[in-house]
Amino acid sequence: MKKVVSYLVTVALLALASSLASAYDPSPLQDFCVAINNTNSAVFVNGKFCKDPTLVTANDFFFSGLNIPGNTATNKVGSSVNLVNVDKLPGLNTLGISLARLDFAPYGLNPPHTHPRGTELLVVIEGTLLVGFVTSNPNKLFTKVLNKGDIFVFPIGLIHFQFNIGQTNAVAFAGLSSQNPGLITIANAVFGSNPPINPDVLAKAFQLDKNVVEYLQKQF
Repeated sequence: MKKVVSYLVTVALLALASSLASAYDPSPLQDFCVAINNTNSAVFVNGKFCKDPTLVTANDFFFSGLNIPGNTATNKVGSSVNLVNVDKLPGLNTLGISLARLDFAPYGLNPPHTHPRGTELLVVIEGTLLVGFVTSNPNKLFTKVLNKGDIFVFPIGLIHFQFNIGQTNAVAFAGLSSQNPGLITIANAVFGSNPPINPDVLAKAFQLDKNVVEYLQKQF
């Protein structure tokens, strides 16, 4: 009998550990938990306070504006990303999903970056994009040219990019498997951190002259 109980307890613990390991955003235990910043709320879920369900309206689940092209002219790399996450759409709280519109000028780039908390599913609406991601060691590159209607997936946490290789504007939409997927743009993080990383560290890591590193840091 004790062996049976011990076995069941072990299975239960393993199941719990597996559940915790695979749940990036906590699974909801209610229909919804509309996020608010009011600390007087009695319920706190996934880093957000829940709005009183009796006060929730349809507008809490609504966002307007993704039909408007992003301004790529003000970005050095010629792209614009409008991410609709839980901060813009409170009804996303606990639902584990967000959405982004990506606009590209001709030869515009969404530079190498990662989403530490979300997988990305990209669909091209207009134009032609060269996309790709790099795996963890041994750093294999998976890359593809996408045209209108094509879809590509970028696994959670892996460095990836999108580059408009066409002579016209390009538009894509991306779904992400987190209400707040996070963003780490590699060049910005490495050369534009605050305070800056010691140039000697970067010169050694990238096998560059220290003057080159200092020049790059000034660009960010």
